[in-house]
Amino acid sequence: MVETSDLSRISHRLLVQLLQQLQIDLKVYYHPPLPTVAAAKEHRGIIEGLHLKNLFLRDNKEKMWLLVAPEDQKIDLKELEKKLGCGRLSFGSAERLQKYLAVMPGSVSPLAVINDPECHVQAIFDGQLLDHPVVTCHPLQNDITLSLPIEGLLKFMEAAHHPPRFLK
Repeated sequence: MVETSDLSRISHRLLVQLLQQLQIDLKVYYHPPLPTVAAAKEHRGIIEGLHLKNLFLRDNKEKMWLLVAPEDQKIDLKELEKKLGCGRLSFGSAERLQKYLAVMPGSVSPLAVINDPECHVQAIFDGQLLDHPVVTCHPLQNDITLSLPIEGLLKFMEAAHHPPRFLK
């Protein structure tokens, strides 16, 4: 179990060490900053795995979600509101993102839940992720990409006390 009480706001190096302690097999790729899906497609080169998009969302009642989906998945926020049974969704501000997940826009990742030990943010994964054996994500900064098994990501999410809810 990953204890985060004294690790909130951890570095990418410590995060990689935590993944290795959980015995999650991963590959590390260094590249120029890739703050958007479009930039990633243009500059990432060949990195093994399903590339993800991550949306930090909040509703009008201040509840927050981290939506993780394949990078080309179209997201209909109105439909998502119905599936989540929540109020009107919008993108969370940079300040809120920094406060709860300790990352900047362009570096959002499911791994950022390590910085939310009080579980303010609910992880929502597109069910299609389970169809792919390997996924990619940034380790808290967008000039590094990790390639890891989906089972490893799920193991991490459990250890970080953020088991994802799956939606189609």
